[in-house]
Amino acid sequence: MSKRSETRRWLDKHRNDPFVKAAQKDNYRSRAVYKLAEVDARDRLLHGKRCIIDLGAAPGGWSQYCRRECPKARVLALDRLEMDPIDGVEFLHGDFAQAAGLDALTERLGADPVDLVLSDMAPNLTGIMVADQAGVMQLAELALDLCDQVLVKGGDLLIKVFQGEGFDELLVNMRQRFGRVAVRKPKASRDASREMYLLGQGWRT
Repeated sequence: MSKRSETRRWLDKHRNDPFVKAAQKDNYRSRAVYKLAEVDARDRLLHGKRCIIDLGAAPGGWSQYCRRECPKARVLALDRLEMDPIDGVEFLHGDFAQAAGLDALTERLGADPVDLVLSDMAPNLTGIMVADQAGVMQLAELALDLCDQVLVKGGDLLIKVFQGEGFDELLVNMRQRFGRVAVRKPKASRDASREMYLLGQGWRT
């Protein structure tokens, strides 16, 4: 199959994707919002949240959802890609995997207590499974490390992971730090994707 034919097939599938259609109808920036929405509906993830950090936020679907569901909460979004402004969302352009990005985030946060950290971050995938797995798990571990710095007792974390090397160790680590840990595979995650999400609720430290 030619590259042009593959592109056409992908576009046709994308247009017919029910989550793409729903995002267009609901005026969300990406279909990924329904991954967060499903977890929220099942686990009441955003209930009562006052300060939310959205890592790997671009193009902004998760931040949009947070603003709609928690209009009084402070939402800080960070991404190394540019993101069009969202009313009520504070956007920082920086790489969370670099010290400068983390420093900019904590400086902007100030003394505000954080009760939810979200991470839909993923590295640029290479197609080399070992390298991609390592990259995804590194970002997940960095998000968990951020919780040590900013998350209040009882706070929550939702992070993207891939099943594979490092997954079991991260799961054990989260179970030591949260009162409840669950694995979620939202319907909006494509069947062909290895992605899933680890949900930690009730931060202990």
